[in-house]
Amino acid sequence: MSAGECTTNDSSLRAFDRPAPNLSEKNFDQFQIGNSFFRSAWVTAPASASARDGLGPVFNAISCTGCHIRDGRGAPPQKYGEPLVSMLIRLSISGKSLEGSPLPEPTYGGQLQNRAILGVAAEGDIKIKYEEIKGLFADGQEYSLQMPTYQFTNLKYGEMHADTKISPRTAPFMIGLGLLEAIPEEAILANADEKDQNNDGISGRPNYVWDYEKKQKSIGRFGWKANQPNLKQQVAGAFNGDMGLTTSIFTSDHCTDKQANCQKQINGGNPEISDKILNATASYSSSLAVPLRRNAQNEDVLRGKQLFTEANCTSCHTPKFKTQALANYPEYQGITIRPYTDLLLHDMGEGLADHREDFEATGKEWRTAPLWGIGLVPKVNKHTNFLHDGRARNLSEAILWHGGEAENSKNNFLKMPETDRSALVKFLESL
Repeated sequence: MSAGECTTNDSSLRAFDRPAPNLSEKNFDQFQIGNSFFRSAWVTAPASASARDGLGPVFNAISCTGCHIRDGRGAPPQKYGEPLVSMLIRLSISGKSLEGSPLPEPTYGGQLQNRAILGVAAEGDIKIKYEEIKGLFADGQEYSLQMPTYQFTNLKYGEMHADTKISPRTAPFMIGLGLLEAIPEEAILANADEKDQNNDGISGRPNYVWDYEKKQKSIGRFGWKANQPNLKQQVAGAFNGDMGLTTSIFTSDHCTDKQANCQKQINGGNPEISDKILNATASYSSSLAVPLRRNAQNEDVLRGKQLFTEANCTSCHTPKFKTQALANYPEYQGITIRPYTDLLLHDMGEGLADHREDFEATGKEWRTAPLWGIGLVPKVNKHTNFLHDGRARNLSEAILWHGGEAENSKNNFLKMPETDRSALVKFLESL
Protein backbone atom coordinates (compact mmCIF):
# COMPACT_ATOMS: atom_id res chain seq x y z
CA MET A 1 0.00 0.00 0.00
CA SER A 2 2.15 2.81 -1.36
CA ALA A 3 -0.04 5.50 0.20
CA GLY A 4 -1.39 3.80 3.31
CA GLU A 5 -5.07 4.58 3.78
CA CYS A 6 -4.97 6.68 0.59
CA THR A 7 -4.23 3.62 -1.57
CA THR A 8 -6.75 2.25 -4.07
CA ASN A 9 -6.87 -1.40 -5.11
CA ASP A 10 -7.98 -0.40 -8.62
CA SER A 11 -5.36 -1.34 -11.22
CA SER A 12 -7.65 -0.99 -14.23
CA LEU A 13 -7.77 1.64 -16.97
CA ARG A 14 -9.12 4.00 -14.27
CA ALA A 15 -6.35 3.35 -11.75
CA PHE A 16 -5.29 7.01 -11.62
CA ASP A 17 -8.70 8.69 -11.23
CA ARG A 18 -9.94 7.17 -7.96
CA PRO A 19 -10.52 9.27 -4.82
CA ALA A 20 -8.48 8.46 -1.73
CA PRO A 21 -10.60 5.93 0.23
CA ASN A 22 -10.20 7.77 3.54
CA LEU A 23 -11.60 11.14 2.43
CA SER A 24 -14.08 12.79 4.74
CA GLU A 25 -17.60 13.29 3.40
CA LYS A 26 -16.85 16.99 2.90
CA ASN A 27 -13.65 16.32 0.97
CA PHE A 28 -15.26 13.58 -1.10
CA ASP A 29 -17.93 16.11 -2.13
CA GLN A 30 -15.17 18.56 -3.08
CA PHE A 31 -13.49 15.79 -5.06
CA GLN A 32 -16.67 15.22 -7.05
CA ILE A 33 -17.19 18.92 -7.73
CA GLY A 34 -13.56 19.40 -8.72
CA ASN A 35 -13.73 16.32 -10.93
CA SER A 36 -16.48 17.93 -13.00
CA PHE A 37 -14.39 21.04 -13.63
CA PHE A 38 -11.22 19.00 -14.26
CA ARG A 39 -13.03 17.21 -17.08
CA SER A 40 -15.01 20.16 -18.43
CA ALA A 41 -14.25 21.68 -21.80
CA TRP A 42 -13.87 25.46 -21.56
CA VAL A 43 -15.33 27.60 -24.33
CA THR A 44 -14.83 31.00 -25.91
CA ALA A 45 -16.43 34.01 -24.21
CA PRO A 46 -19.14 35.16 -24.18
CA ALA A 47 -21.14 31.96 -23.75
CA SER A 48 -24.36 30.90 -22.06
CA ALA A 49 -22.27 28.73 -19.73
CA SER A 50 -20.66 31.79 -18.14
CA ALA A 51 -18.91 29.76 -15.44
CA ARG A 52 -17.00 27.84 -18.13
CA ASP A 53 -16.10 30.47 -20.70
CA GLY A 54 -13.03 32.60 -21.29
CA LEU A 55 -10.85 30.04 -23.11
CA GLY A 56 -7.74 31.45 -24.76
CA PRO A 57 -7.36 33.56 -26.79
CA VAL A 58 -4.32 31.29 -27.37
CA PHE A 59 -4.04 28.00 -25.54
CA ASN A 60 -2.71 24.43 -25.52
CA ALA A 61 -5.78 22.51 -24.30
CA ILE A 62 -9.50 23.08 -23.68
CA SER A 63 -9.63 21.00 -20.49
CA CYS A 64 -7.35 19.64 -17.77
CA THR A 65 -7.88 16.14 -19.15
CA GLY A 66 -6.72 17.37 -22.55
CA CYS A 67 -3.18 16.96 -21.19
CA HIS A 68 -3.70 14.73 -18.12
CA ILE A 69 -5.49 11.98 -20.03
CA ARG A 70 -7.22 9.70 -17.50
CA ASP A 71 -5.18 11.63 -14.88
CA GLY A 72 -2.07 9.96 -16.25
CA ARG A 73 1.16 10.83 -17.99
CA GLY A 74 1.49 12.73 -21.25
CA ALA A 75 3.72 11.78 -24.16
CA PRO A 76 5.28 13.37 -27.24
CA PRO A 77 3.67 12.78 -30.64
CA GLN A 78 4.27 9.28 -31.95
CA LYS A 79 4.89 10.45 -35.53
CA TYR A 80 6.93 13.31 -36.93
CA GLY A 81 4.84 16.38 -37.65
CA GLU A 82 1.88 15.43 -35.45
CA PRO A 83 0.73 18.23 -33.09
CA LEU A 84 1.63 18.25 -29.41
CA VAL A 85 -1.35 17.07 -27.35
CA SER A 86 -0.24 16.21 -23.82
CA MET A 87 3.02 18.10 -24.03
CA LEU A 88 4.08 21.76 -24.21
CA ILE A 89 7.19 23.88 -24.72
CA ARG A 90 8.22 26.44 -22.10
CA LEU A 91 9.97 29.59 -23.37
CA SER A 92 12.14 32.20 -21.69
CA ILE A 93 15.14 34.48 -22.17
CA SER A 94 18.06 35.19 -19.87
CA GLY A 95 17.27 36.97 -16.63
CA LYS A 96 14.67 36.75 -13.88
CA SER A 97 11.56 38.64 -12.84
CA LEU A 98 11.38 40.46 -9.51
CA GLU A 99 9.88 37.28 -8.03
CA GLY A 100 12.70 35.14 -9.47
CA SER A 101 10.74 33.43 -12.24
CA PRO A 102 12.12 33.08 -15.80
CA LEU A 103 11.59 36.04 -18.11
CA PRO A 104 9.07 35.18 -20.83
CA GLU A 105 10.07 35.31 -24.49
CA PRO A 106 8.94 38.81 -25.62
CA THR A 107 6.77 37.73 -28.58
CA TYR A 108 5.35 34.38 -27.51
CA GLY A 109 5.38 34.56 -23.72
CA GLY A 110 6.17 31.80 -21.25
CA GLN A 111 5.12 28.86 -23.43
CA LEU A 112 4.18 28.30 -27.03
CA GLN A 113 0.43 27.95 -27.49
CA ASN A 114 -0.32 25.90 -30.59
CA ARG A 115 -4.11 26.49 -30.56
CA ALA A 116 -6.33 29.59 -30.58
CA ILE A 117 -9.95 30.70 -30.58
CA LEU A 118 -11.75 31.72 -33.79
CA GLY A 119 -10.36 34.94 -35.21
CA VAL A 120 -6.95 34.66 -33.48
CA ALA A 121 -3.87 33.00 -34.94
CA ALA A 122 -2.32 30.18 -32.96
CA GLU A 123 1.27 31.02 -32.08
CA GLY A 124 2.91 28.19 -33.98
CA ASP A 125 3.75 24.50 -34.17
CA ILE A 126 6.56 22.27 -33.00
CA LYS A 127 8.07 19.31 -34.79
CA ILE A 128 10.28 16.81 -32.99
CA LYS A 129 13.12 14.88 -34.62
CA TYR A 130 15.13 12.15 -32.95
CA GLU A 131 18.77 11.17 -33.36
CA GLU A 132 19.60 7.58 -32.51
CA ILE A 133 22.34 6.98 -29.95
CA LYS A 134 23.63 3.42 -29.70
CA GLY A 135 25.48 1.82 -26.81
CA LEU A 136 26.39 -1.45 -25.16
CA PHE A 137 25.70 -2.94 -21.77
CA ALA A 138 28.71 -4.51 -20.06
CA ASP A 139 27.50 -7.97 -21.13
CA GLY A 140 27.58 -6.91 -24.79
CA GLN A 141 23.86 -6.43 -25.34
CA GLU A 142 23.07 -3.40 -27.51
CA TYR A 143 20.74 -0.59 -26.56
CA SER A 144 19.49 2.46 -28.42
CA LEU A 145 18.42 5.87 -27.09
CA GLN A 146 16.74 8.73 -28.97
CA MET A 147 17.86 12.35 -28.55
CA PRO A 148 15.13 14.87 -29.44
CA THR A 149 15.57 18.18 -31.25
CA TYR A 150 12.77 20.72 -31.60
CA GLN A 151 11.85 22.77 -34.66
CA PHE A 152 9.39 25.67 -34.49
CA THR A 153 7.22 26.11 -37.57
CA ASN A 154 4.38 28.41 -38.66
CA LEU A 155 5.34 31.10 -36.15
CA LYS A 156 2.54 33.63 -36.69
CA TYR A 157 3.88 36.63 -34.78
CA GLY A 158 7.45 36.85 -36.03
CA GLU A 159 10.79 35.43 -35.07
CA MET A 160 11.64 34.49 -31.50
CA HIS A 161 14.27 36.34 -29.50
CA ALA A 162 17.78 35.20 -30.42
CA ASP A 163 18.41 34.21 -26.78
CA THR A 164 15.27 32.04 -26.44
CA LYS A 165 15.60 29.07 -24.12
CA ILE A 166 13.16 26.18 -24.50
CA SER A 167 12.08 23.37 -22.21
CA PRO A 168 9.75 20.58 -23.38
CA ARG A 169 7.42 19.22 -20.69
CA THR A 170 5.04 16.27 -20.85
CA ALA A 171 2.07 16.21 -18.48
CA PRO A 172 2.89 14.34 -15.23
CA PHE A 173 0.32 12.05 -13.67
CA MET A 174 -1.95 13.33 -10.91
CA ILE A 175 -1.91 10.59 -8.29
CA GLY A 176 -0.90 11.27 -4.68
CA LEU A 177 -0.25 14.99 -5.12
CA GLY A 178 -1.99 15.95 -1.90
CA LEU A 179 0.22 13.52 -0.01
CA LEU A 180 3.34 15.09 -1.53
CA GLU A 181 2.06 18.45 -0.30
CA ALA A 182 1.60 16.88 3.15
CA ILE A 183 5.28 15.88 3.50
CA PRO A 184 6.72 18.14 6.22
CA GLU A 185 9.16 20.70 4.89
CA GLU A 186 11.75 19.66 7.45
CA ALA A 187 11.59 16.09 6.14
CA ILE A 188 12.38 17.34 2.62
CA LEU A 189 15.23 19.52 3.84
CA ALA A 190 16.67 16.65 5.88
CA ASN A 191 17.63 14.96 2.59
CA ALA A 192 19.20 18.08 1.07
CA ASP A 193 22.99 18.04 0.80
CA GLU A 194 23.89 20.91 -1.50
CA LYS A 195 27.61 20.79 -0.67
CA ASP A 196 27.69 16.95 -0.78
CA GLN A 197 29.11 16.86 2.72
CA ASN A 198 28.78 13.08 2.92
CA ASN A 199 30.79 12.68 -0.30
CA ASP A 200 28.33 10.30 -1.96
CA GLY A 201 28.15 12.33 -5.18
CA ILE A 202 24.53 13.33 -4.49
CA SER A 203 23.85 16.98 -3.71
CA GLY A 204 20.09 17.47 -3.82
CA ARG A 205 18.75 20.90 -2.97
CA PRO A 206 15.32 22.53 -2.75
CA ASN A 207 14.04 25.03 -5.28
CA TYR A 208 12.73 28.15 -3.58
CA VAL A 209 9.97 29.74 -5.65
CA TRP A 210 7.46 32.57 -5.37
CA ASP A 211 4.19 32.00 -3.55
CA TYR A 212 1.87 34.57 -5.13
CA GLU A 213 -0.75 34.45 -2.37
CA LYS A 214 1.72 34.67 0.52
CA LYS A 215 3.96 37.07 -1.45
CA GLN A 216 7.09 35.31 -0.29
CA LYS A 217 9.52 32.61 -1.33
CA SER A 218 8.55 29.06 -0.42
CA ILE A 219 9.97 25.63 -1.06
CA GLY A 220 8.94 24.26 -4.46
CA ARG A 221 7.30 20.83 -4.64
CA PHE A 222 5.44 20.53 -7.97
CA GLY A 223 6.42 20.68 -11.62
CA TRP A 224 9.37 19.10 -13.40
CA LYS A 225 11.70 21.64 -11.79
CA ALA A 226 9.76 22.03 -8.54
CA ASN A 227 8.70 25.51 -9.64
CA GLN A 228 5.35 25.59 -7.80
CA PRO A 229 5.01 25.73 -3.99
CA ASN A 230 1.53 24.24 -3.63
CA LEU A 231 -1.24 22.59 -5.60
CA LYS A 232 -3.56 25.59 -5.67
CA GLN A 233 -0.92 27.67 -7.42
CA GLN A 234 0.03 24.74 -9.67
CA VAL A 235 -3.61 24.43 -10.78
CA ALA A 236 -3.95 28.20 -11.25
CA GLY A 237 -0.78 28.17 -13.34
CA ALA A 238 -2.15 25.38 -15.54
CA PHE A 239 -5.48 27.17 -16.03
CA ASN A 240 -3.55 30.27 -17.03
CA GLY A 241 -0.69 28.92 -19.12
CA ASP A 242 -2.38 25.94 -20.75
CA MET A 243 -5.92 27.27 -21.28
CA GLY A 244 -5.58 31.05 -21.10
CA LEU A 245 -7.91 31.35 -18.11
CA THR A 246 -7.36 33.94 -15.40
CA THR A 247 -7.70 33.40 -11.64
CA SER A 248 -7.24 35.50 -8.52
CA ILE A 249 -3.61 34.29 -8.51
CA PHE A 250 -2.75 34.84 -12.19
CA THR A 251 -4.89 37.76 -13.32
CA SER A 252 -3.91 38.26 -16.97
CA ASP A 253 -3.69 36.05 -20.03
CA HIS A 254 -0.59 35.57 -22.13
CA CYS A 255 -1.26 37.84 -25.11
CA THR A 256 2.00 39.75 -25.59
CA ASP A 257 2.49 43.25 -27.01
CA LYS A 258 3.17 41.67 -30.42
CA GLN A 259 -0.26 39.99 -30.43
CA ALA A 260 -2.64 42.92 -30.88
CA ASN A 261 -5.62 40.90 -32.13
CA CYS A 262 -5.22 38.53 -29.20
CA GLN A 263 -5.37 41.44 -26.76
CA LYS A 264 -8.65 42.72 -28.25
CA GLN A 265 -10.64 39.58 -27.51
CA ILE A 266 -13.52 39.52 -25.01
CA ASN A 267 -12.66 37.81 -21.74
CA GLY A 268 -14.87 35.58 -19.63
CA GLY A 269 -14.93 37.81 -16.56
CA ASN A 270 -12.37 39.04 -14.10
CA PRO A 271 -11.24 36.53 -13.09
CA GLU A 272 -12.49 33.91 -15.53
CA ILE A 273 -12.07 31.13 -12.95
CA SER A 274 -13.78 31.90 -9.64
CA ASP A 275 -12.07 31.01 -6.38
CA LYS A 276 -14.80 28.42 -5.84
CA ILE A 277 -13.90 26.62 -9.06
CA LEU A 278 -10.16 27.03 -8.47
CA ASN A 279 -10.40 25.62 -4.95
CA ALA A 280 -12.57 22.71 -6.09
CA THR A 281 -10.16 21.80 -8.89
CA ALA A 282 -7.22 22.03 -6.48
CA SER A 283 -9.15 19.79 -4.06
CA TYR A 284 -9.65 17.22 -6.80
CA SER A 285 -5.91 17.35 -7.55
CA SER A 286 -5.20 16.86 -3.85
CA SER A 287 -7.43 13.84 -3.44
CA LEU A 288 -6.47 11.24 -6.04
CA ALA A 289 -5.48 7.87 -4.60
CA VAL A 290 -2.31 5.95 -5.37
CA PRO A 291 -2.76 2.46 -6.88
CA LEU A 292 -1.88 -0.65 -4.89
CA ARG A 293 1.40 -2.27 -5.82
CA ARG A 294 1.23 -5.43 -7.89
CA ASN A 295 3.40 -8.55 -7.49
CA ALA A 296 5.22 -6.93 -4.58
CA GLN A 297 6.34 -10.30 -3.16
CA ASN A 298 7.42 -11.78 -6.49
CA GLU A 299 10.96 -13.15 -6.25
CA ASP A 300 12.24 -11.12 -9.23
CA VAL A 301 10.55 -7.97 -7.93
CA LEU A 302 12.17 -8.37 -4.52
CA ARG A 303 15.52 -8.95 -6.19
CA GLY A 304 14.97 -5.82 -8.28
CA LYS A 305 14.16 -3.81 -5.18
CA GLN A 306 17.44 -4.91 -3.63
CA LEU A 307 19.34 -3.99 -6.80
CA PHE A 308 17.61 -0.59 -6.92
CA THR A 309 18.93 0.12 -3.43
CA GLU A 310 22.40 -1.29 -4.12
CA ALA A 311 22.70 0.88 -7.25
CA ASN A 312 22.09 3.90 -4.95
CA CYS A 313 18.92 4.91 -6.78
CA THR A 314 17.29 5.51 -3.40
CA SER A 315 19.65 8.42 -2.73
CA CYS A 316 17.29 10.56 -4.83
CA HIS A 317 14.22 8.35 -5.17
CA THR A 318 13.65 8.37 -1.41
CA PRO A 319 11.34 5.44 -0.66
CA LYS A 320 9.42 6.60 2.40
CA PHE A 321 7.99 9.62 4.21
CA LYS A 322 5.38 10.22 6.89
CA THR A 323 2.83 12.93 6.17
CA GLN A 324 1.30 15.64 8.30
CA ALA A 325 -2.25 17.00 8.18
CA LEU A 326 -3.04 19.74 5.69
CA ALA A 327 -5.38 22.57 6.67
CA ASN A 328 -8.31 21.07 4.76
CA TYR A 329 -7.17 17.44 5.02
CA PRO A 330 -6.84 16.25 8.62
CA GLU A 331 -7.19 12.71 7.21
CA TYR A 332 -3.64 12.99 5.82
CA GLN A 333 -2.09 13.08 9.29
CA GLY A 334 0.60 10.49 9.99
CA ILE A 335 0.32 8.36 6.83
CA THR A 336 3.39 6.38 5.77
CA ILE A 337 3.78 6.88 2.03
CA ARG A 338 6.28 5.43 -0.46
CA PRO A 339 6.49 7.88 -3.37
CA TYR A 340 10.16 7.27 -4.29
CA THR A 341 11.05 10.95 -4.57
CA ASP A 342 12.86 13.47 -2.38
CA LEU A 343 11.19 16.48 -4.14
CA LEU A 344 14.68 18.00 -4.47
CA LEU A 345 16.61 19.30 -7.46
CA HIS A 346 19.48 17.24 -8.84
CA ASP A 347 21.98 17.84 -11.62
CA MET A 348 21.07 15.17 -14.16
CA GLY A 349 23.94 15.84 -16.55
CA GLU A 350 24.31 17.33 -19.99
CA GLY A 351 22.25 14.66 -21.75
CA LEU A 352 19.01 15.70 -20.03
CA ALA A 353 19.84 19.42 -19.71
CA ASP A 354 17.38 21.95 -21.13
CA HIS A 355 19.74 24.88 -20.35
CA ARG A 356 16.77 26.85 -19.00
CA GLU A 357 16.76 28.18 -15.44
CA ASP A 358 13.56 28.08 -13.41
CA PHE A 359 13.71 30.10 -10.18
CA GLU A 360 16.78 28.56 -8.46
CA ALA A 361 16.89 25.45 -10.66
CA THR A 362 19.73 25.47 -13.18
CA GLY A 363 19.54 24.30 -16.77
CA LYS A 364 20.79 20.86 -15.74
CA GLU A 365 18.64 20.34 -12.65
CA TRP A 366 15.35 18.47 -12.37
CA ARG A 367 13.16 17.52 -9.44
CA THR A 368 13.27 13.81 -8.64
CA ALA A 369 10.12 12.39 -10.24
CA PRO A 370 7.88 10.23 -8.00
CA LEU A 371 7.82 6.60 -9.12
CA TRP A 372 4.64 5.34 -7.48
CA GLY A 373 2.12 4.21 -10.09
CA ILE A 374 4.71 4.21 -12.88
CA GLY A 375 4.11 0.56 -13.70
CA LEU A 376 0.48 1.26 -14.66
CA VAL A 377 1.23 3.94 -17.26
CA PRO A 378 1.17 1.42 -20.16
CA LYS A 379 -2.30 0.24 -19.13
CA VAL A 380 -3.81 3.64 -18.36
CA ASN A 381 -2.13 5.81 -21.01
CA LYS A 382 -1.24 3.22 -23.65
CA HIS A 383 2.38 4.30 -23.94
CA THR A 384 5.71 3.75 -22.20
CA ASN A 385 7.26 7.20 -22.62
CA PHE A 386 9.12 8.56 -19.60
CA LEU A 387 11.28 11.50 -18.45
CA HIS A 388 10.29 15.17 -18.68
CA ASP A 389 10.08 15.16 -22.48
CA GLY A 390 9.01 11.56 -23.04
CA ARG A 391 12.20 10.68 -24.93
CA ALA A 392 12.66 7.40 -23.03
CA ARG A 393 10.58 4.69 -24.72
CA ASN A 394 10.71 2.39 -21.71
CA LEU A 395 11.97 2.33 -18.13
CA SER A 396 15.36 0.91 -19.10
CA GLU A 397 15.98 3.86 -21.44
CA ALA A 398 14.87 6.26 -18.70
CA ILE A 399 17.60 4.86 -16.44
CA LEU A 400 20.21 5.04 -19.22
CA TRP A 401 19.54 8.77 -19.71
CA HIS A 402 20.50 9.50 -16.09
CA GLY A 403 23.74 11.43 -15.74
CA GLY A 404 25.32 13.99 -13.46
CA GLU A 405 24.61 13.02 -9.86
CA ALA A 406 23.00 9.80 -11.13
CA GLU A 407 25.95 8.79 -13.34
CA ASN A 408 27.20 6.16 -10.90
CA SER A 409 23.74 4.63 -10.53
CA LYS A 410 23.39 4.46 -14.30
CA ASN A 411 26.81 2.83 -14.59
CA ASN A 412 25.78 0.26 -11.99
CA PHE A 413 22.79 -0.57 -14.19
CA LEU A 414 25.01 -0.82 -17.27
CA LYS A 415 27.23 -3.35 -15.49
CA MET A 416 24.37 -5.60 -14.42
CA PRO A 417 23.73 -8.86 -16.27
CA GLU A 418 20.48 -8.99 -18.23
CA THR A 419 18.68 -10.99 -15.52
CA ASP A 420 19.44 -8.30 -12.93
CA ARG A 421 18.44 -5.46 -15.25
CA SER A 422 15.17 -7.25 -15.93
CA ALA A 423 14.56 -7.72 -12.20
CA LEU A 424 15.17 -4.03 -11.47
CA VAL A 425 12.71 -3.00 -14.20
CA LYS A 426 10.16 -5.51 -12.85
CA PHE A 427 10.48 -3.81 -9.45
CA LEU A 428 9.72 -0.44 -11.04
CA GLU A 429 6.78 -1.97 -12.88
CA SER A 430 5.39 -3.18 -9.55
CA LEU A 431 5.21 0.34 -8.11
